[in-house]
Amino acid sequence: MSSFHPDSRRDFFRLAGAGVTGAAVGAVVGATPVRAQQAHARPSGQFGIFSVREFGAAGNGEVIDTPAINKAIEAAAAARGGTVLFPAGTYACYSIRLKSDIELRLERGATILAAEGAQYDAAEPNTPYFIYQDYGHNHWHNSLIWGEDLHDVSITGPGVIYGKGLSKGYGPGPDTKDPGVGNKSISLKNCRNVLMRDFAILQGGWFGILATGVDNFTIDNLLIDTNRDGMDIDCCRNVRITNTTVNSPWDDAIVLKSSYALGYLRPTENVTISNCYVSGCWQLGSVIDGSWQKYPAGAHIYGTGRIKFGTESNGGFLNIAISNCVFEGCQGLALETVDGAHLEDVTITNITMRDINNAPIFLRLGARLRGPKETTQPGTLRRVNIGNIVCSNTAGKYCSILSGIPGSAIEDVSLHDILILSQGGGTTAQATIQLPEDESKYPEPTMFGATPAYGLYVRHLNGLSINNVEIKTEKPDVRPAVILDQVNGAEFFRLRSQVNPRAPILSLREVSDFEIRYSHPINDVRVPKAENLTLPNGVE
Repeated sequence: MSSFHPDSRRDFFRLAGAGVTGAAVGAVVGATPVRAQQAHARPSGQFGIFSVREFGAAGNGEVIDTPAINKAIEAAAAARGGTVLFPAGTYACYSIRLKSDIELRLERGATILAAEGAQYDAAEPNTPYFIYQDYGHNHWHNSLIWGEDLHDVSITGPGVIYGKGLSKGYGPGPDTKDPGVGNKSISLKNCRNVLMRDFAILQGGWFGILATGVDNFTIDNLLIDTNRDGMDIDCCRNVRITNTTVNSPWDDAIVLKSSYALGYLRPTENVTISNCYVSGCWQLGSVIDGSWQKYPAGAHIYGTGRIKFGTESNGGFLNIAISNCVFEGCQGLALETVDGAHLEDVTITNITMRDINNAPIFLRLGARLRGPKETTQPGTLRRVNIGNIVCSNTAGKYCSILSGIPGSAIEDVSLHDILILSQGGGTTAQATIQLPEDESKYPEPTMFGATPAYGLYVRHLNGLSINNVEIKTEKPDVRPAVILDQVNGAEFFRLRSQVNPRAPILSLREVSDFEIRYSHPINDVRVPKAENLTLPNGVE
């Protein structure tokens, strides 16, 4: 983000890591005395501007500024709306409570610092349906910044939200379930007309952003460098996520969910994600400070950092478009519906991926069925279009996976204009692996272990179109490029892959209505039914 000065950021992280006092950190962040004095001198509420300094905020990183900030927000709300201004400084805070018709404006050099200690607002009591999603999805008030039942809210400006005192939900640090512990940087529930633009989140806790039941939601030009999820968009409608960078080595970067946290089924729908960069390989803080330091080999990170649908998947995922995004040093694209949701009408295009540590593309229709009894039928996964993908240096152990379950097939998937370069190295033993069904297992690309194909494994799917797809390996691989298992209706056009005399290109198992054309060295052929056929030159 061009709005931050790299030298100032490096000093900030160096001193913060060394345990320097909040006042010193605030000074390094880039306090601008003239601007701060001007903001302090401005009469409160003039031109709709409410400076937190006017309400007593010290901005020195030591004094807890939450009371002053919440007073400024209340004053702006009483005036029927306005901008709550954070001049340069470091504002140590517990829970900041948003109101309708309010903009939080973080000026250059301003940092909202999540204070250490258990003084955040209490988590809401558990509901009867809290068992259907993870703890973090059931609570919003135990956050650094939160709002519920609001409209016309925005958080903007080139400042930083630093979740230093927040729990990430596991591991060292405060127990996320203890009273007074905060675990999210920003959380919103049942809101509409929300804008987040231009700021950064560092070490955001369990969620950098958790939005549940938020409609007309715009996220633009954020930089999130965090220790768990970047953003979770749950049960939301009409969402635009653009021009955003998320580095999240321990969990997902941008994840769409449709949980039962609101107490009823509500889909996430009408969503676009475009012009974003996601990663899981950069050391925490090194993306924000511009040093871009990768974790060394063997570091204890998950390398997640992906765009994902699920796993909470009760309400549905409908009408979603993802375009012009970059994945690096992370897991691949994952579309999962395992709790009864309908995942339908999705298009994904113009994606580049590099250094992907498991399956580049993972589509899973499963039957975990974590929800009320009336919703415990498997959902649907259909009408998905994925194209214009370039992916290099993917883990050789795994291929892309499209897998339904017996009795619930994925439907109508198109893969086109795709190039995948795998590390390869698959063995004869791996080629003979029979993957388990594992209908109720937690969905992950690694859930089946090593795959018996190096390019694509498809099971329980009706209606597959493959057009202009090339799959290559860096090392020799004796597995088939593609395996179709219990697939009905598959059309291949211009499939290209490695030619290995020790392995077929295609393996068809219980496949009907199959056709392949212009895919040398396989001759054009139509196969009405095959129980166990390999191509080229295969026999039943």
